[in-house]
Amino acid sequence: MNKTSILLPAAILMFTACQNGQKKESEAEKPNIVYILADDLGYGDLSCYGQELFSTPNIDKLAKEGITFTQHYAGSTVCSPSRSVLLTGQHTGHTPIRGNKRDGDKGNWPMDAEALTVAEILQENGYVTGAFGKWGLGYPGSEGDPNKQGFDEFFGYNDQTLAHNYYPRFLNHNQDTVWLDDNAGNGEGTYAPIPIHRQALKFLEDNKDKLFFMYYPSVIPHAELFAPEEYMEKYRGKFLPEKEYKGADEGAPRYKTGGYGSQPESHAAFAAMINLLDDQVGEILAKLKELGLDENTVVIFSSDNGPHMEGGADPDYFNSNGIFRGYKRDLYEGGIRVPMLVRWPGKIEAGSTSDHISAFWDVLPTITGLIDAPTPENIDGISFLPSLLGEANQKKHDYLYWEFHEKNGRLAVRQGDWKLVRYDVFTPEKTTTELYNLPNDPGEENNIAEANPEIASKLLQLLETARTPSEDFLFGKN
Repeated sequence: MNKTSILLPAAILMFTACQNGQKKESEAEKPNIVYILADDLGYGDLSCYGQELFSTPNIDKLAKEGITFTQHYAGSTVCSPSRSVLLTGQHTGHTPIRGNKRDGDKGNWPMDAEALTVAEILQENGYVTGAFGKWGLGYPGSEGDPNKQGFDEFFGYNDQTLAHNYYPRFLNHNQDTVWLDDNAGNGEGTYAPIPIHRQALKFLEDNKDKLFFMYYPSVIPHAELFAPEEYMEKYRGKFLPEKEYKGADEGAPRYKTGGYGSQPESHAAFAAMINLLDDQVGEILAKLKELGLDENTVVIFSSDNGPHMEGGADPDYFNSNGIFRGYKRDLYEGGIRVPMLVRWPGKIEAGSTSDHISAFWDVLPTITGLIDAPTPENIDGISFLPSLLGEANQKKHDYLYWEFHEKNGRLAVRQGDWKLVRYDVFTPEKTTTELYNLPNDPGEENNIAEANPEIASKLLQLLETARTPSEDFLFGKN
């Protein structure tokens, strides 16, 4: 064997090691990403956003150690379209799922194969991806299956209707059905958010040595208003007079299949549920620290829409929408303005605040900016990474757009300080045109459309051009 033949394998090994070292160094520059999405949590339901009747210390920690956004908007005012907007970076005039809709008995209407999600982009860039909680964008085996939309692992409720119930008969783990035997019949042995949370923590442990993206769409505090007894005990009798709700109990047609169970202590249950959510956020942060990952993990917290009024919920009692008008299914601020907190130690100034106007469709380009990956061209989002880093070059939206297919059709557009809202769009003789100046009237109490015809006309024109037709989600004449 000559000298060259001896040195060649060594050179190859050195070159491979160098390449691997460069790869690891390159990957180390990219952060892990955890996106936590509450379900129907109002702008005013966190103590860092003004809640006074109970506290959310772990979520507040994200605000103390990161940045609080005061003008952030959900993708929609209900579940499925809001999540579709979040994952695709396209507003409800363009995103594949534009409303809550079912495909018969199969499940929620599925996203199509052409949809490009932030999870798919992250997979392509070396991230392990997991989703834990509520999906609602396509049943198992369909093109909308989370395993076909960029997630290596999914555990939770695939069907958002079944996610109405906290003691379901089963959950979904990728393509498998996980039966919860102690919830069979009228059993209430397993409170589903707890095993979902455990699986999420396991995902962090299993992938501590890899780049990962964890999407955590919790079902809390969506109705029904149920919480484990250890949490109910903490709040029982503290929010009087209580509100009693009679719902779908054993023997009812939708018992454990989407109907909300009865709750004689709705106020206590609501506070208890948010307490549990807050504890789970705290456990995620603690796990990241335990694994030595908290310094290089971006944690984002938000909600999919405004506060709900179902299953005994009482948002007015808790001032869940803060100073804003409207609730879930409204396109007033209370239905779509949501909290957003972002923590990234050493990169985001602790305790900072941003009034940058942003929305769910901005999350995808922000993440591509975080990982230095190409951003798709056919999206509506603008990266808010400059706002996170305290830089002055933050681009702004020309306008924001929402459409809602229920309640006889609703539309809204915001451009700068101005917001136009239209209700009863499908019945022209009833259609309203409402114009508000949000800095002067954040509660949208004074319709000034007649006094500002030019501005109203300009925003009406935007509504005409903001969307593309959808065969699956017709909107009026489409």
